[in-house]
Order: sequence, then C-alpha cells, then structure tokens
Amino acid sequence: MRSTIISTGAWRARRASPSARSTTHTISVPRLRRADDIDPDAFDNGITDETFARIVACIRIAVPYTGMIVSTRESQSCREKVLHLGISQISGGSRTSVGGYAEPEPEEENSAQFDVSDNRTLDQVVKWLMEMDYVPSFCTACYREGRTGDRFMTLLKSGQIVNCCHPNALMTLKEYLMDYASPATKAIGDKLIDREVLNVPNEKARSVVLDNLKLIRENNRRDFRF
Repeated sequence: MRSTIISTGAWRARRASPSARSTTHTISVPRLRRADDIDPDAFDNGITDETFARIVACIRIAVPYTGMIVSTRESQSCREKVLHLGISQISGGSRTSVGGYAEPEPEEENSAQFDVSDNRTLDQVVKWLMEMDYVPSFCTACYREGRTGDRFMTLLKSGQIVNCCHPNALMTLKEYLMDYASPATKAIGDKLIDREVLNVPNEKARSVVLDNLKLIRENNRRDFRF
C-alpha cells in the first residue's frame, strides 16, 4: 500500500536505500499556467507532460527522502502519472483567487492567480487516491511533535518512521471520513482502513491505532497522533 499527503494534503511506503543522500526540504514542480497577463502558448520553452514526468522521476531518484508536491495546476491524468513516479504530496479542491475558500467569486470579478487544471473537489481527490490504493493522510504530527531535521531523518533512514506515519495516516483519514466525506468516499475509506491497520508493523502501535479508531468512530474523539 502506498500513501500520499493531501495538501488542503500521503506518505509513501516505498523507501529508497538508507545510504542515499537526503534532505528534509520539500520540492514543488509547478508549470506555467494561463493567467490574466500570461499566455503559456507565447513561450517556446514549455515542456510536455512526458518531459514533466521525466523531470519528476529524475528528482525522485536524486533525492529519495525529499517530499515532492504536485498541485492542481496539473490535470488529473498528469497528476496520476507523476504520483506513481514518486510524488508524495498532492493538493485537492484548491482555489487561487482572493478569498476563494470563503465564498464563490463571480466570473466578472475573477481574481484567480492562474488557471487550475484539476477542478475536482477534495472529496473526489481523496476517493480517487483510495481507488488507486493510496492512503490519503492529513497528518501534521511531525511538525507538532518537533520531529524535523535530524530527528526526522534518523527515523526515516532506519525505517522506523513507518510506525508514526502509517498510524497517523489512518487516524487522520478516519477523522476526515467521519467529518467531511461523502457516503461513497466513506465506504471506500472505511474498508481501506480496516485492511491497512493490519499492516501497521509494530504490534503495540497497531493496538493503540485500533483503540483510537474506535474512539474516533464511537466517541467522536479527535486529534490522536504518534
């Protein structure tokens, strides 16, 4: 099972060699998109989807531990292709206009910074990821627990980060399903969580996750994290 961080935000279960060079920075791979004063067709050095995918693959090989983000600038088909090549963070339901998340903006007052190619809702993106066997994660625990820099990299290189990321992904996904998901998305997600919780490698961690999932479901508890 793979996972990706939903940006609105999965951690990838596949790990590269611990001997590889690494960094805790995150790399974004945006391409130029149409805006009020920008016509992408006017530039003769734009890149094709195939070249874009190759760039993503090369970056992933060069920096195997670095987070990589692809935004809604890219189409669904393009995002799906690069997701399989190593993208670890993806946005959903994005708005680029002033106050765009607060209320719809009339077309004549459009203040969008640039055109968005993937206009699906967050719920649709989450459902899409799960249908491709990814675990969407809304986790921010590493930042909140101070697991950054050398501390984070030590856990990552040793493989122990799986005992934090996988449980946190499942618990934050459960919270999303309970609070925001459509019935169809919730049905898929609940089955995925039931299946994936059995893959939490540490037995003690798995037991805690099962208890917390029950509290989320039955007692409306929130904000559990490793």
